[in-house]
Amino acid sequence: MRLTGPLRVLGVLLLVGLTWLLANTLFGKESGSSVRHFFIGASEEPTPEPRPRRYKCGLSAPCPPKHLAFRLVSGAANVIGPKICLEDKMLVSSVKNNVGRGLNIALVNGVTGELLATKTFDMWAGDVSDLLKFLRPLHEGTLVFVASFDDPATKLNDESRRLFEELGSTMAKELAFRDSWVFVGAKGIENKSPFEQRMKNSKSSNKYEGWPESLEMDGCIPLRAPLEG
Repeated sequence: MRLTGPLRVLGVLLLVGLTWLLANTLFGKESGSSVRHFFIGASEEPTPEPRPRRYKCGLSAPCPPKHLAFRLVSGAANVIGPKICLEDKMLVSSVKNNVGRGLNIALVNGVTGELLATKTFDMWAGDVSDLLKFLRPLHEGTLVFVASFDDPATKLNDESRRLFEELGSTMAKELAFRDSWVFVGAKGIENKSPFEQRMKNSKSSNKYEGWPESLEMDGCIPLRAPLEG
């Protein structure tokens, strides 16, 4: 007897159902999901979002040609040390074991981008004369990267604050006990530096007990033209 019309459709549906049950029994839930996936279609699978592209020192966009990418992070309380990154190279960090309480400074050639020196100055129990000897002889065009850790200011005197002002700082003159501070300046800068942040130590707003929150700053610094002569 030949099946016609609705009976033929019913027969096909029963055959498909029995096939699915048999596959689910023989191969487990995973095959059952695959069979359902076959009938539902692959279009319902979520499309993974592309990861954001990472640029030098973690910047959200690349720097223009003949510019240096940088990121500064001040220390967190007296626990987590500061970081100074330049052109995707970590110049100062706890991992490099070259951080210390006070002012952490990296000197960079403003024409070539070459690292010249890194040093830390204890502004709580150290001698400010060491900082003065470090800053006084800087050559024209030298870039100065500064990140604070714990206390950057107790031992600062008028001359040291003035030297930072000559590098383009507008906040060094007011820097106080346990403030957070990040700064990029240059020897011979004509205007005030656009790269400076300060978070004042205040009991009413401190993130940590006795210390303000850590500061983070990044950007692009243009290389200088070689000096004539």
